[in-house]
Amino acid sequence: MDKVTILLVEDEASLASFIQTELQFEGYQVIWAKDGQEALEKFNQQAIDLILLDWMLPKYDGITVARRIRRESDIPIIMMTARNETTDIVTGLDAGLDDYITKPFEIEELFARVRVIERRLAKQPESVHLNYQELQLDVAKHQVQVGAEAIHLTPKEFGVLHELMKAPEVVKTRDELLNHVWGYEFMGETNVVDVYVRTLRNKLGVAGQYIQTVRGVGYVLREVDGK
Repeated sequence: MDKVTILLVEDEASLASFIQTELQFEGYQVIWAKDGQEALEKFNQQAIDLILLDWMLPKYDGITVARRIRRESDIPIIMMTARNETTDIVTGLDAGLDDYITKPFEIEELFARVRVIERRLAKQPESVHLNYQELQLDVAKHQVQVGAEAIHLTPKEFGVLHELMKAPEVVKTRDELLNHVWGYEFMGETNVVDVYVRTLRNKLGVAGQYIQTVRGVGYVLREVDGK
């Protein structure tokens, strides 16, 4: 594929310069925006493949920027933030983030996360339809339905559901879900999976009951009480 274009949104000039230089050295095209308003303007003016987004920004914060972009695009967004409480993660997921990285971070960790997105952009989607009870998942179209109702999921939520629906009744550990959905050895706590599952269950409504917790292990897709 063509060179990946990254919109880097970071108000700290020295950090932005460092990240931009390192990414360009790795072969990426990088466009820098120093605040939330400029980020939205550049997103609307240029073709962007991936957004690296700081949370605390002048004018519009990162969550506001992510929500506005999500109204019109499924472009991958990685949040860069020092905020790593569960409530912050949930807020980010609700805003449509694909991933987050906690500051301070090693540049190689950022590269790893960007490469995951790059592989996903380059990969042709499989033509697969999965069904479980009233749940329907279309991989190629990245669509999920519960009965006749379309459910909007973030890419990570979709990935978790996809992994569970590929093998109903098979317990997936948190580490397995991290490796398959995130695509690398995750450098944070495995409880991030719990956060995604919680939001996924809420979005699926009654069908969320099929995602059952296997205490101390992970999750499985099965009927309630094993029926």
